[in-house]
Amino acid sequence: MVNVQISPSTSSQFEPTIAVNWLNPSVMVAVAVDLSAGPPNIGLYQSIDAGASWSTTLLPLPNGFTSIEAPHIDYFFPSSFVVAAHAFDSDGLSGTIVSYTSNDNASSFGPPVIVNQGYGQFVNDDQVVVATDKAGSSPFFGNIYTSYTHDYNTQFIPGNTIFFNRSLDGGSTYSGPSLLSSVTEFEEFPGIAITLNGILIVGWITQPPGNTEFKIRTSLDGGATFQTETQIAPVVVPPSPLPGYQFRCLTYPSLSADISNAPTTQGNVYAVWQDYRQGYSDIFIAISTSFGVDWGTPVPITNSPVGSQSFFPTITVSPTDGAVFVSYYTNRLNSPDIDVFLATSRDGGTTFTNTRITTTSFSVAGLPLIGDYIGNAIVPQTDRLVTVWTDTRTGTENIWFGDNQ
Repeated sequence: MVNVQISPSTSSQFEPTIAVNWLNPSVMVAVAVDLSAGPPNIGLYQSIDAGASWSTTLLPLPNGFTSIEAPHIDYFFPSSFVVAAHAFDSDGLSGTIVSYTSNDNASSFGPPVIVNQGYGQFVNDDQVVVATDKAGSSPFFGNIYTSYTHDYNTQFIPGNTIFFNRSLDGGSTYSGPSLLSSVTEFEEFPGIAITLNGILIVGWITQPPGNTEFKIRTSLDGGATFQTETQIAPVVVPPSPLPGYQFRCLTYPSLSADISNAPTTQGNVYAVWQDYRQGYSDIFIAISTSFGVDWGTPVPITNSPVGSQSFFPTITVSPTDGAVFVSYYTNRLNSPDIDVFLATSRDGGTTFTNTRITTTSFSVAGLPLIGDYIGNAIVPQTDRLVTVWTDTRTGTENIWFGDNQ
């Protein structure tokens, strides 16, 4: 197992995600919040040698914006990458979702495009995810989907809701926003899955003090319209911070679907999240074998010791053979220090093996924020799953890279 630091030690970075070129898997691109220039920027870390070495650039701020955070990246054929993020307006209060698109393996990006505009202190768009339809049998192949938290910040509509936009032209323009969740509930950021036949599933977890549930809405027409919401499962949301820690620990979903030709798992959709129903935070999975229509009973997948804390899961399903990979943080080895582990299933989520990704545990003592998520991506045609995370082994929060080899 090899760990590589991919961001500079001269400043802090956190909230990484990663994407891999499926046609040229030597090209890997990660993004994260990067503080090297002072205010938050998007650090873009590119490897053209399968993760052995990395270059660093900062994406330019959109005109009129003072900083940007919460980036998320995905790949699309043949050499395109799309990044979505939350940009702060000059008033420092409102947030706007923007996207950047590269058609040359992230060597350059076009100017940022507004996905959904924030408005002063009353509307703040944040916590965005982006996903591209890469299923060869999908009628919506090439669509770009974004979903995010829409925070109204008013006494009349006090909650966070889930919004959705799509692009049908490679990220040049985006549709008007669609409201997916109830304005009477409070949600953190969403997850997106796209099935073999192009069914789109957007999910979220409602937060306390109301009912805490994992909910989804499904689109059969490429995001033009959505069916009524359904529940995957009740959720027991872990406390934030977790016992013994100081960093914020948000609870949110991660979704992925099987788009491989594996005969026994076609149609499978997987949902993972951290859950406190056992009295400690563990990673649970629920599985649909019907393209998201019906869901099985949630089960834990980490086999962690009782009382340990596992959190921030992210799931990816191999488009080659349907193998299921879930990366997550855990203190199972050297509490209170943290490691990154990988849960792997090769039988459609029935059983999982858990292996360590980090080569050393790292301390998060006293940190109020370690970022709200980590990222992973599959290298098609191989058994390689690559993961990026925030790590403090250098004494600073930096982005590190590792895999399951």
